[in-house]
Amino acid sequence: MPRDSHSLSLGARVSALNARYRHHAAVAVLEHALRDTDLGQVALVSSFGAESVVLLHLVSVVAPETPVLFIDTRMLFPETLAYQRDLAERLNLCDLRTIRAHPLRVAASDPEGLLHRADTDACCHLRKVVPLERALDGFDGWITGRKRFQNAERGTLDFFEAEGETRIKVNPLAHWGREDVEDYMVNNRLPRHPLVARGYPSIGCAPCTSPVAAGEDPRSGRWRGQEKTECGIHFVNGRIVRPGQENAA
Repeated sequence: MPRDSHSLSLGARVSALNARYRHHAAVAVLEHALRDTDLGQVALVSSFGAESVVLLHLVSVVAPETPVLFIDTRMLFPETLAYQRDLAERLNLCDLRTIRAHPLRVAASDPEGLLHRADTDACCHLRKVVPLERALDGFDGWITGRKRFQNAERGTLDFFEAEGETRIKVNPLAHWGREDVEDYMVNNRLPRHPLVARGYPSIGCAPCTSPVAAGEDPRSGRWRGQEKTECGIHFVNGRIVRPGQENAA
């Protein structure tokens, strides 16, 4: 939760942070902002998906003590779980925390593991949103790997966002393009998620992720055929919050 010593509202603190770091590069945002008193205690939330290695590598170099939260929905691809173990070892992630839904909640709401077929929003809420909210309790902010190019909803991302009146989200790679991600991975010889080569540029749970054809939106393989484009962990009060809407109810 935000520190009591902060006299400014969360929205005002976010505006100040964006102004302070507006012309900084991603590495500088991490180097300076993670130690900024206006930010507080921060964790990195990573899916260990197609592009996750970039931010994981940056954090492992800049601030290796940063807690890394990994949400295991128990519906992930086996390749994602293997990739997570490999990256944790290669990058020497020293505070990796695996987050899962409480078994009793799953047994009550999704005993057969088929909730995703009837209600993908309810499934994401059960297996991702609730466990992450519990894990983030006590943190003032969290780092995401979201980027403007990924889809229209993310097209106006800033480095810092207010998450209601509770926490600050940090998006160090918000201004990166697809070519920046590619260059960083090549230049630093970072291992790729094995499913990328099989046509998965965005990787979530196995039942709700499909390959993407050339020319399609990179996230079009997520919940294909539905209007759904986000799992819900980036929602406030049930909806996406864009810049200028931080304090909306």
